[in-house]
Amino acid sequence: MNHKISLSESIIDIDLKTPFSSVDTSFINQFEQTLETFYKKEKKVVAVNSGTAAIHLALILSGVEEGDEVLCQSFTYVATVNPIIYQKATPIFIDSEKETWNMCPVQLELAIKDRIAKGRKPKAIIFVHSYGMPAKIDEIVAVSRKYKITLIEDAAEALGSEYKGKKCGTFGDFGILSFNNNKIVTTLGGGVLICKTEEEKQKAIFYATQARENVNYYQYKEIGFNYRMNSFAAFIGISEFKKLAEYLKRRLDVNDFYKKYFIKFSNITLLKEPSGDFCSNHWLSCIKIDGENTVFTKHTLMAMFNKNNIESRFLWKPMHLQPVFKKYPYYGTKIAESLFNNGVCLPSGSNLNRNDLERILTSVKKIL
Repeated sequence: MNHKISLSESIIDIDLKTPFSSVDTSFINQFEQTLETFYKKEKKVVAVNSGTAAIHLALILSGVEEGDEVLCQSFTYVATVNPIIYQKATPIFIDSEKETWNMCPVQLELAIKDRIAKGRKPKAIIFVHSYGMPAKIDEIVAVSRKYKITLIEDAAEALGSEYKGKKCGTFGDFGILSFNNNKIVTTLGGGVLICKTEEEKQKAIFYATQARENVNYYQYKEIGFNYRMNSFAAFIGISEFKKLAEYLKRRLDVNDFYKKYFIKFSNITLLKEPSGDFCSNHWLSCIKIDGENTVFTKHTLMAMFNKNNIESRFLWKPMHLQPVFKKYPYYGTKIAESLFNNGVCLPSGSNLNRNDLERILTSVKKIL
């Protein structure tokens, strides 16, 4: 049997001959400095144990408390939303727009106006760059500034993506990245919080290390969390980050391969940049299948992939359709729902070779 083609496999190639001590926190500081250099020293970075932890810390630093409302993109992974619940706040879900599949700025502003009319001005906005595609950042930033609402940028999937030449993760009041096992660069579990100031960074580290007071014994005045990245994860991150350009090129090459094939089909839309202002890392290459063709649907395609030992995945099921979140408000139409109903994530890993890609297209051709 052919080997299994995975959806988004990361590559790890580290030098384990390097002396390493599990208690050497200098690796964490080095990893943070590596990222701060990546962001041209314009941002401060806090290394934590997951992107979810980074979002939670961003909400805490934004002053989100019990009873507050947080506007959140519906078309996303559940980790974007869960920290809102951790803070006993209320998520308000916003639909996507058709071009980038991310938060719709029009629906965002409509939601804000309606919440204010109800006497409930939201405390924060969380928008996402789904699958590495930058959202309509200018419009979303403009809305957040107009209404003076803190903006949190979930760039978990968008390391290396850019908008108008500026790196994703740097447009909000806070940004977050993920280095989970399936990301382009992995630390085998981890994430970072991107802040504007050193004061915010130190406050985040304080909460991420159990909120221990700066005295020579164990004393606590606030509730903290065990969120700090471990030294070995940071050690891996330092090594792997050096290969970011190589890993990005591999993802772009995979996306180009799909683009050249699917362009001939009018009913198949490959997620792509709306204009030259957008530069996606194409963490995952995704398609949406439109029309009434009952032979070539997302279900027949995924079944064929499975038969040929090729992994694929549904697009995100919108959060407002999830049973656990069904009681919360939603603003929009059915764009996010349509993406879920008709979309497929294609294999996109950095490890894919030409033979793997040909095998994938052979499976597609069997249906078409």
